[in-house]
Amino acid sequence: MMSIEALKWRYATKKFDNEKFLPTHKLEVLKDAFNLTATSYGLQPIKMIIIHDKGLQEKLVKHSYNQKQVATASHVLVICIEKQVDKTFIEEYFNRVHSVRATPPDVLRPFQNSLIGDFEKKHVDEIAQWATNQAYLALGTLLTVCATEGIDSCPMEGFDPAGYDELLGLGEMNLESVLALPVGYRASDDMFSEFKKVRRPLEDVIIEFPVDPSIKSRG
Repeated sequence: MMSIEALKWRYATKKFDNEKFLPTHKLEVLKDAFNLTATSYGLQPIKMIIIHDKGLQEKLVKHSYNQKQVATASHVLVICIEKQVDKTFIEEYFNRVHSVRATPPDVLRPFQNSLIGDFEKKHVDEIAQWATNQAYLALGTLLTVCATEGIDSCPMEGFDPAGYDELLGLGEMNLESVLALPVGYRASDDMFSEFKKVRRPLEDVIIEFPVDPSIKSRG
């Protein structure tokens, strides 16, 4: 139940304590969590930018629809997608598989070639959307880990990716920003931290099979 209590404690932090910062060991947990998150095929077409620079964080506010959490958070995590997922990118993944697991190349090659062929048929926009989906998987992992580690967070889709990309020089890294996650510790006067969670009843969001015949469809 500890994980459930942590998720009940979690909320989208509206006001961070500007004077409290994540200790190094907590930041290391978030780095590992990001790297261990599930991704399609295990390809990891994502990277995470970690910002711990109040001056830079202030500059990001105007590209974040003036959401002050970006400035007051201890750190801002920016989840990005790789702009180029091609044959070379996929070959590098299979090279890692061979290195880590000592799987013979002949065993890996059929799947490797199949995956390369599949991606070569995809339009660049389709690949970008697929990569973005992986970024959301990482965000879910980070939100859960933040909760269990007692770290406050505020997931953000509401920002200008082009502004972030230019300010952070992401184009030169062949990256595009898709999600932002300010993290730190809630301010003591953030009244939203005391609000009860509003969720649909469990029976309205969970469907179990076999279906209990005594439950009438709400359809």
